[in-house]
Amino acid sequence: MRVFRAVVDEGAFARAARRLRLSKAAVSKHVAALEEALATRLLHRTTRRLSLTTDGERYYERATALLDEIEALEREMREGSESPRGTLRVAAPLSLGLTHLSPLVPAFLAEHPSVRIELTLTDRIVDVVEEGVDVAIRAVRQLADSSLIARRLAVASRVLVAAPAYLERRAAPTSPAELADHECLRYTGMREPDVWRFVDDTGREVAVSVDGPFDVDNSLALRPALLAGLGLTLTPRFVVEEELAAGRLVTCLDEWAATPATVWGVYPARRHHSAKLRAFLAFAETRLTIP
Repeated sequence: MRVFRAVVDEGAFARAARRLRLSKAAVSKHVAALEEALATRLLHRTTRRLSLTTDGERYYERATALLDEIEALEREMREGSESPRGTLRVAAPLSLGLTHLSPLVPAFLAEHPSVRIELTLTDRIVDVVEEGVDVAIRAVRQLADSSLIARRLAVASRVLVAAPAYLERRAAPTSPAELADHECLRYTGMREPDVWRFVDDTGREVAVSVDGPFDVDNSLALRPALLAGLGLTLTPRFVVEEELAAGRLVTCLDEWAATPATVWGVYPARRHHSAKLRAFLAFAETRLTIP
């Protein structure tokens, strides 16, 4: 299968032989044996060029995918028995990545000098399989069902906040239901951006539909609108921690708790034995501290 792939990739038996360090006769013999075992012709051969038959095209496509999977499995098994090394591709939400994840990278790399990190910061849901990502960090109220393995790394509390200027103009809400009449600034990266959920001290949950003048797909981008008194928002505390400490923003509905966001590391099952991934997740679970 590997010899056949090399012949197709190189476009000639002689070039495939040089790549594989085999004789041209051995390469030809491997391809002929494969065709005999499959009872079909895979290649059209002429003195000038090679081309795939219809069956050859189908076999090449499937064989290439299988060989890539085998190579990935062998590489991961080797990594599983070795110290962490190689490139680790990580995807994370922009706000969390900037404020909490990227500051951890120097310490991790100092502990694991044979690892190289490629960090992608984006608020869209990354397809870890299609995009070749080793692990995606997700901060969500509820993790969607999938075939991915998930490891819990931290919990991020969420708060309802507004600027004093907004609360001078509009009376602070005394119950979640009153949010329906307020200017609510919405983070559209949530599964339900127009529904905010709260729990009282008895465990009773209340969901309220909200609307307002500003929707955005990054929670950090809400801060200027909040500080300008445009409205209030429900956001992870770490996004507004400095503003709360300085009094530029204040919390509302303190007697009601918003459902927190859990921070997960999600990854394909086939990455499970990767030493570099296991080291990164263990490090993040220990060091990722979110208010």
